[in-house]
Amino acid sequence: MGDWITVIDDDISNLKMANHILTGEDFRVSCLKSGTELLDFLKSNTPDLLLLDIHMPELNGFETLEKIKEDERLAAIPVIFLTADDDAETEAKGLSAGAMDFIKKPFVPEVLLLRARHTIDLIRLQGDLAREVSRKTKELIAEHDKIERMSMQVVKALSGAIDEKDTYTNGHSTRVAEYAKRISERAGYSNEKQEEIYMMGLLHDVGKIGIPDAIINKPAKLSDEEFGIIQNHPVMGARILKNITEFPQFVTGARWHHERYDGNGYPDGLKGESIPEEARIIAVADAYDAMTSRRSYRDILPQEVVRGELKKGRATQFDPAFADIMLEMMDEDKEFQMREK
Repeated sequence: MGDWITVIDDDISNLKMANHILTGEDFRVSCLKSGTELLDFLKSNTPDLLLLDIHMPELNGFETLEKIKEDERLAAIPVIFLTADDDAETEAKGLSAGAMDFIKKPFVPEVLLLRARHTIDLIRLQGDLAREVSRKTKELIAEHDKIERMSMQVVKALSGAIDEKDTYTNGHSTRVAEYAKRISERAGYSNEKQEEIYMMGLLHDVGKIGIPDAIINKPAKLSDEEFGIIQNHPVMGARILKNITEFPQFVTGARWHHERYDGNGYPDGLKGESIPEEARIIAVADAYDAMTSRRSYRDILPQEVVRGELKKGRATQFDPAFADIMLEMMDEDKEFQMREK
């Protein structure tokens, strides 16, 4: 037996005619005499198409269709209205209510068969297309996730290579990224933005790749010339990262994480709100990790000293809002776990 069509009409002669025409083309047909009978029928049956008369006692066709559309399980069943009316207003009302088409009474067999078949085929095609789109979307999401994982692995490998250059700050980029992400979370950023800032934190010092090891790892005080070379790493980092056109935001953290809120930072002397927010977050995280990491000339600074430096730097070196979030995180870190291990 073929596709299942349910015909609803209070005129017995119309039901018999529709049944005769449709069964002759191998459709499975159910005939019902009212909208109320249809709603009861649909509680345990799901036909492929409804041919629904508009003018019926109790519930008319429009009222019946409205109740069908209210039920999520039934809403997708296509409906063709049956009507003897021949006015645009009725047709417009029916299409607005969710009907797929109209068939005029008395029935023309060829028209009834063609519209029923075309409607069923269209709905089936739409379903197949929706499933294919869903399948392709899942494939694309899986591929996107794979690319994101690969991108993160490449970024982590690169940040690890940067940190390996510095004998005294191994793990620095990862810690800065983690602190920056936590600050951004507390600042109300979306999960997507938090991940973006985490990646920016991992790559904020990428410009150090171009700094000679002898300068980076010099145990004694740097000369003015050497310090000038170190200060060039944000520009070098931005130059490297600008070639990653899929992630232009990476440049932000690399170039401006040494800018100061009072405008006395480098390389561009940006001030206050003109410094991108991501860079202001990374600046706090970077300074915090610098104080809570070992150096050739000192050990990790005590937590109270770090807290004092952050407070002193509010609104001068650091954006006060992000500095306050870092201080809040420190207050919760009773065991002083946020530091180089």
